[in-house]
Amino acid sequence: MATRAAAGAWVLVLSLCAAVAGSQNITARIGEPLVLNCKGAPKKPPQQLEWKLNTGRTEAWKVLSPQGAPWDSVARVLPNGSLLLPAVGIQDEGTFRCRAMNRHGKETKSNYRVRVYQIPGEPEIVDPASQLTAGVPSKVGTCVSEGGYPAGTLSWHLDGKPLTPDGQGVAVKEQTRRHPETGLFTLQSELMVTPARGRAARPTFSCSFSSGLPRRKALHAAPIYPTVWEPVALENVQLVVEPEGGTVAPGGTVTLTCEAPAQPPPEIHWIKDGMPLPLPPSSVLLLPEVGPQDQGTYSCVATHPSHGPQESPAVSISIAKTDEERQTTGSVGGSGLGTLALALGTLAALGIAALLIGIIMWQRRRRQGKERKAPESQEEEEERAELNQSEEPETAESGTGGP
Repeated sequence: MATRAAAGAWVLVLSLCAAVAGSQNITARIGEPLVLNCKGAPKKPPQQLEWKLNTGRTEAWKVLSPQGAPWDSVARVLPNGSLLLPAVGIQDEGTFRCRAMNRHGKETKSNYRVRVYQIPGEPEIVDPASQLTAGVPSKVGTCVSEGGYPAGTLSWHLDGKPLTPDGQGVAVKEQTRRHPETGLFTLQSELMVTPARGRAARPTFSCSFSSGLPRRKALHAAPIYPTVWEPVALENVQLVVEPEGGTVAPGGTVTLTCEAPAQPPPEIHWIKDGMPLPLPPSSVLLLPEVGPQDQGTYSCVATHPSHGPQESPAVSISIAKTDEERQTTGSVGGSGLGTLALALGTLAALGIAALLIGIIMWQRRRRQGKERKAPESQEEEEERAELNQSEEPETAESGTGGP
């Protein structure tokens, strides 16, 4: 590993030696070694040279020389006068200068502007949309790039062509975060589009990351292929219940299906007894092991982005009575009817008895009345007989006193 790093460092030195005239911009990958050549310095001691550094690690110019001690593990001067940074980091970005004097007394200056970079992982489209609606603003997805330096940029493409935010049909929301310890960047780019009517039914969306550094190729995310729906009006929302009628045996299962034909499919929520149920959106509501707490009136509400909410007619869910409950209800009803019949029979018997008693009493009174009238008639007859007897002698006397 060390041999390979050293070889890479010397290859970098060789590449720099041919282009170290004056000031030069150097780009180094974070964590790798960097060697800066001091042009004009003798290859062997004695050497008269001096390095001056002004980076993120220093508050002012830091001076290093072959005679001096190395700067911890940050940098040291090699025997040939070059400056070695064993593992370049973000704090090593800055200006590096070397002033050397050869054996003939000629002074040479070398100036370097060092920048570092870190290639992030391939970008990724998270939360990709599977469906879009023509004429309706929709989120396509969020492109994410993590672990890069410098921050770089994210770009979106449609069918291979760059997408430029225009505030109308295309909108991009970007966010940049930096790790507090590593200093590396995370980029997010959220794409919103309004698909035009009559365009491709399955467009291709992709995103790419560009570091902005020379000779660095862009990194591309895997494309996504959402389906574009032409909007269809939301028709009447219907609620289908199984079993039909909504009556189920205790412990049975009820399935409620909300039918709301529209494109794109609407979002379905459920209502019981006028109150929303705290459930995630779904076109099917399953009630397993139905109990008394599940009885009530149910309806569904379909919400479409272009038509608003629409509620279905309500259906009632009830629990059917068992055979025992029916028998109990029947026995209770039969005993009630028997009691009623008994009461009516008793009343009828009492009424008949009262009627008979009344008839008997009436007959007795009538008989007594006849008995009272009978003696009075005999007396009258005797009186009449006596009157008749008294009249007969008078008639006889009048007959004898004639001739």
